[in-house]
Amino acid sequence: MRKTTRRTPVTVLTYLVVGVAAVLFLAPFYFMLRAALMTGMQITDPNWHWLPDPFSLQGFLDVFDDPSVPMAGALGNSFIIAIVTAPVSTLLGSMAGYALARIAVPGRGVVMSFIVVTLMIPTSATFVPTFVLVSAMGGVNTQWGVIAPGLFNAFSVLLFRNFYLKFPQEIEEAGRLDGLGHLGVYWRLVLPNSAALLASLGTLSFIESWNAFLWPLVIGQDPESWTAQIALSTFLTSQTINLPALFAGAVVTILPLIAVFLFAQRYIVQGIAATGMKD
Repeated sequence: MRKTTRRTPVTVLTYLVVGVAAVLFLAPFYFMLRAALMTGMQITDPNWHWLPDPFSLQGFLDVFDDPSVPMAGALGNSFIIAIVTAPVSTLLGSMAGYALARIAVPGRGVVMSFIVVTLMIPTSATFVPTFVLVSAMGGVNTQWGVIAPGLFNAFSVLLFRNFYLKFPQEIEEAGRLDGLGHLGVYWRLVLPNSAALLASLGTLSFIESWNAFLWPLVIGQDPESWTAQIALSTFLTSQTINLPALFAGAVVTILPLIAVFLFAQRYIVQGIAATGMKD
């Protein structure tokens, strides 16, 4: 009874703090959805309204009806880019991490040092050289031009290497006794046991690819090559601002991210935690 009495105030305080934090985090979604269901005059009305009165779907209609903004095609481009980048970049990071953790070759420590150093280089320093290279290869206004630079992620390599350093070597040795080489051990034994980390980094890669703006903007100079974020930005210009369409477009573009995050949130926690486990 004493333990219960002592824990009750702490529990109430914990729930109170969590509840306040949840409200603060959910508030932007409320404001975004509220504005998406309003007209332009309602949004700019100085009198505050908690709910649209009346509800208006004109913003959502404008998002897809505007002939100068190919929102449907942009959403398709974003989906293709994200759905390709996420699994490929995660698999490449896994393969590189396993090689650096388990294959004893001269200079692997130096290679790992170079990979870590690349994390300290700001993206702005490599932006122009990357564009020159991709442009020379004909990647402008192509989806592969947007995808290719994002397939190699030093952060993923580092996390996978740390994870595989702690991976039980007995499992790998059992595979070698069955005649498997490095590739067989990795593909049949190690990779299936890396599901949590694969899912977490794959989800983070999907979100990053979906939200990318500057690189797709530079590469996708043709409206047909635009991604969802670029198409959304066209509703906010120096001449006109279509607020209902802007907020409605934000709701449309964020829905896939919410769905992916809700599906994979437990894998994100498990995967990141697995890289920090102690022996």
